[in-house]
Amino acid sequence: MTDEEMRNVPDDVNAGSGVPDADTRILVHGVTKRFTLRHSRSLKELVVWTLRGRKESLTNEFVALTDVSFRINHGETVALLGLNGSGKSTLLKLISGVMRPDDGQVLVRGNIAGLIEVGAGFHPDLTGRENVYLNGAILGMTEQQLDGRFDDIVAFSEIAEFIDTEVKFYSSGMFLRLAFAVAVHTEPDIFLVDEILAVGDEPFQHKCLAKIRELNAAGHALVIVSHDLDMVAKLCDRGILLEHGKVIVDGPVDTAVAEMRARF
Repeated sequence: MTDEEMRNVPDDVNAGSGVPDADTRILVHGVTKRFTLRHSRSLKELVVWTLRGRKESLTNEFVALTDVSFRINHGETVALLGLNGSGKSTLLKLISGVMRPDDGQVLVRGNIAGLIEVGAGFHPDLTGRENVYLNGAILGMTEQQLDGRFDDIVAFSEIAEFIDTEVKFYSSGMFLRLAFAVAVHTEPDIFLVDEILAVGDEPFQHKCLAKIRELNAAGHALVIVSHDLDMVAKLCDRGILLEHGKVIVDGPVDTAVAEMRARF
């Protein structure tokens, strides 16, 4: 996002916060996202209903997010909280650019790395080595950068003996290890994580969390979706609680976690 785009964002994003400045990494303003749900029916059902004059829509609209606004600044660690279906993952995908909002704006300054889905960006018929270069390129790294960081990526993943094996033979835990290792070594300005750490074993989870804290200490922004409230309370300093696609709390993480526990 350019500075000009930042200046064009309305001033009422996070009331009283003023015009976006150089510290702003993510601006979400008035975002609404809708999905069309299609109901599959057998041909027999459709014919019978038509002959009987019965009418039923084969689609209906689901509003995943409604008028959501917030900003995330340089160095902030933010937990997106809420029950399943509250809009957390949809919001993360909008921030990452995987989806676009139907209304409103999502503006981002800086490079993004994310773990939104295990194995996303990996080709099953390529080896781990080949996928490091493929996924790294998708995340904006040059071949020279990948050459220089390849050994560190493999060492962090702890799957060196399988690095030349096709990833379609990897377990979900192995996918996670390699995907996380590539993502954190891109040194992203913004790091997005969606519940994916639950896939790894406990020692690797601790290793991932330590790396996330290291990135945050260096000033990188973190946005994490997780149902592990104790973990996000320790890792994040701010919580945004969603309910039915609307923000109901945006404040200190302890406040957001307490409100979630009280409500649900």
